[in-house]
Amino acid sequence: MKSIAPHKLALLFAAFCAVMLAFGHNASALSIGDTHELGYVWPGVPSGNALYVNHLIGMALGTIDTANGQIYHRSNNTFGSLPTAVFDHSGTGTTINLGAGGLYTYLFATYAGGLLGSEVWYVGNLSGIITIPAFGGGCLLSGWTLFRTPAVPDGGATVMLLGVAIGALGLTRRVLKI
Repeated sequence: MKSIAPHKLALLFAAFCAVMLAFGHNASALSIGDTHELGYVWPGVPSGNALYVNHLIGMALGTIDTANGQIYHRSNNTFGSLPTAVFDHSGTGTTINLGAGGLYTYLFATYAGGLLGSEVWYVGNLSGIITIPAFGGGCLLSGWTLFRTPAVPDGGATVMLLGVAIGALGLTRRVLKI
């Protein structure tokens, strides 16, 4: 049996690790008060209301506001221009799959009956599988909601109609010999 030279084995191992990293998910953990925190809403019920997230988006950094029967606290984290939140789906558990990235913009987690209420994170720059805390403000996570940005109208139909119009003009020119 031939043995593999040590330098070739090291090269093979490095290539294997590179391939595993290239195809691995971008996993991360969110925590209360981290750099992804948009803010929190108290009491934050009913859970996952887009109105709550959109109110936080409109607030100045580091401010507290009362509206819609809720108390809002906007974090000092800056994210640039924030799009409007649109409900996508809800779930339970501390592990959430964000997919390839860019699918979801905000994550709203409700900690029932606690001092915290509901935590809102900006997840527009995250992808893969993330985890969120099981406890917040001394209470257990009761559920979460993912929000996306509003759908942009499909430009494909417009381009197709433009192509048909240009083609029709070309045919008309040929028929009329202009």
